Amino acid sequence: MAHTQGRSRYLTTRDGRRLHAAQLDGPAGAPVVVFEAGAGGTRSSWGTAQPPVSVFAPAVAYDRSGLGRSEPDAADRTFGRMADDLNDLLDGLADGDDTRFVLVGHSLGGVIVRLAASHRPDRIVGLVLVDPSDEAAEDMFRGNVERRVALTTAIARVLARTGALRLLGGLLFRGVPADVRADLAREATTQRAIDAMAQELKTFYPELQSWQGAAPDLGDLPVTVISGAKSAGLGKAVRARVNEAHVGRAAASATGRHVVAANSGHNVPLTDPEVIVEEIRRLVSGPAAEKG
Repeated sequence: MAHTQGRSRYLTTRDGRRLHAAQLDGPAGAPVVVFEAGAGGTRSSWGTAQPPVSVFAPAVAYDRSGLGRSEPDAADRTFGRMADDLNDLLDGLADGDDTRFVLVGHSLGGVIVRLAASHRPDRIVGLVLVDPSDEAAEDMFRGNVERRVALTTAIARVLARTGALRLLGGLLFRGVPADVRADLAREATTQRAIDAMAQELKTFYPELQSWQGAAPDLGDLPVTVISGAKSAGLGKAVRARVNEAHVGRAAASATGRHVVAANSGHNVPLTDPEVIVEEIRRLVSGPAAEKG
């Protein structure tokens, strides 16, 4: 039986690392939709949103270095490094120079797709940023962020070592297809996955804060920002300020849109996948998707 997320394939970065992707083929000529997960997230994070997208466009979810089935990276996982990996992946997916892409990023993934798109805007139809990390959300930088990362990582390591993370993941993702849930249990709840997450978060806060004065230039690319409606541990006031930052991010694009996912906190791909699918459909079918 075919896997829900499609066929596996491996694409190579400029320095020879192999990145694993799961591809569902869609209608020929449509822009290719590429999904970028949040910190420590594998391709399986998109197991509910990716299949319905393949009805109207090719849909690809992949594992960043050190996650899922992708090879690890000995270098620091800076924003630039991860964005270069994404552009290398797009190079491998491209079928000629006229291949166009819609990039979809959740949380940290929103940061990565913004930077990658700014480097090669000519081949990007648009971006869908799903409850993204944003430099305008000042609450992110309050307190001792290094201690916060260290504490989060330490807790995750304990949960992974005891098997509790696998149990919690099974409960959280009980609504996803069985094959995707099995992949999550094997790949996303391990010490290896936590190590990769820690590597990704090592420079996350100082890098993102530095964007306050020098954000990636997206030109006139269409950008849709989807915010969660629920506080989900943030508190109502913080959630409101985060969503204000999202409104500003959408407004920075001449054709930007801000959408609120009514059933969601941060994990919109799990709780409101249809909202994501509809915004991707809008970009795929819009005038910017037409080939020149």
